[in-house]
Amino acid sequence: MQAVSEGIRLDHVDKRFPGGVLALHDVDLQVAPGEFVALVGPSGCGKSAILRLVAGLDTPTVGRVEAPAVSNGRGASTAFVFQDPTLMPWASVFDNVWLPLRLAGVARAQAAGQVRELLASMGLGDFERAFPAELSGGMRMRVSIARALVTRPRLLLMDEPFASLDEISRGRLNVDLLTWWAARSLAVVFVTHSVFESVFLSQRVLVMSERPGHVVAEVSIAERYPRTMDFRATAAYQDACREVSAALVAA
Repeated sequence: MQAVSEGIRLDHVDKRFPGGVLALHDVDLQVAPGEFVALVGPSGCGKSAILRLVAGLDTPTVGRVEAPAVSNGRGASTAFVFQDPTLMPWASVFDNVWLPLRLAGVARAQAAGQVRELLASMGLGDFERAFPAELSGGMRMRVSIARALVTRPRLLLMDEPFASLDEISRGRLNVDLLTWWAARSLAVVFVTHSVFESVFLSQRVLVMSERPGHVVAEVSIAERYPRTMDFRATAAYQDACREVSAALVAA
């Protein structure tokens, strides 16, 4: 992977796993700095494989991947949020969020102001001493996202982060995620199986084919931000959902 100062680019990327399975074939895609892009497609089509390539957790078999540099001196410039919050159960909310800065050599006292400001902005200000087992699923995911954002990354990769949540928690986090994104001017690549979620959140939805995965359609979402839940009741939203759904069927 080539480190670049901004944006993402995949050029003619193939990914074949050691067992011989070709997960991705001839993938071309670009994400501009500050853009919100959703990836949708059938299970096993390589959506998560793309995130791993962009994060530098894996390497392409063929082609080139360009993404932000992996380190900015205070942690990762590319941050990853998984479906499972993967929090340390023995650590408080504060210590879970501080972890990336601690690993980058930032002392607890030095990080305290930054961590507490972030927790407050994400509705976690009253929970810094709580432990993961004391939180709801939605709150644990907020902590996971806070941990990703504490390094002030330029790129946030999200792999079905809200899939296990109830619809109410998921809807609230969709709205809040857009608020956090807009406040930080970072790019987001969001993997989801939900057509409705992809249209609500993103500026572009990229539709992938069955394995070996590649991008077969792109749907632009013209609705301006900030978006509220009222957007889901509009004709424009319904039209975009139908277009993404039709592209998935055709894929």
